[in-house]
Amino acid sequence: MKIKKYAQRALRLSVSLFVILFACSEKPSEKSSRVEQLPYYQDATFTPHWIAPNEARLDTFHQISPFQLVNQEGDTITGKTFDGKIYVTDFFFTICPGICPKMTANMGILQDEFLKDDDVLLLSHSVTPTRDSVPVLKEYAEEKGIVSGKWHIVTGSQVDIYKLGRKDYFVEEDLGLKKELDEFLHTENFVLIDQNKHIRGIYNGLKKTDIQQLIVDIELLKKEGEGI
Repeated sequence: MKIKKYAQRALRLSVSLFVILFACSEKPSEKSSRVEQLPYYQDATFTPHWIAPNEARLDTFHQISPFQLVNQEGDTITGKTFDGKIYVTDFFFTICPGICPKMTANMGILQDEFLKDDDVLLLSHSVTPTRDSVPVLKEYAEEKGIVSGKWHIVTGSQVDIYKLGRKDYFVEEDLGLKKELDEFLHTENFVLIDQNKHIRGIYNGLKKTDIQQLIVDIELLKKEGEGI
């Protein structure tokens, strides 16, 4: 009788281990999203708006404004660079000793995941653009394994960059409501932008779980784009 009980326990343990190993081996792209469609956002409170992708009110909904910056190759980068693309954006500086190295490493995970996917790009803005010149960004990009054309790290006017961060991407979330444009911008957030320059998500760039969810949400946006 005891032998039978031990055998049953061993079987249950084997099944449990199999389930755990299967879950751990599951790729991010194979996981299901939390929702069937991502919401839209239009202000620093990040209140979700559930709108169908083809609804007319999206024509006047918040979009990222036109911009012109310069990347690590010295190339001019504008909003048109991202026309029809999904992209993830963040704000950093090259000598940041705190959160930036971790953010860059996690953005690197996204780069690796979508390296051969021309529909997905990455965009990192320097918040110390007067120091982070093109040569400085180029050296940083080479050190971090940043692939030109896939991941743009940009410099330019601090006024323009801070305006984009606070008034377009709302990258500081509700903190952006309380700060002046010239106050130092420093945040760990990644923002997800869809093919039409609408904000579709905000994620903690320091957390691997958020990065995995971001990968899943990018795949969801790709499917949404195919259906429009």
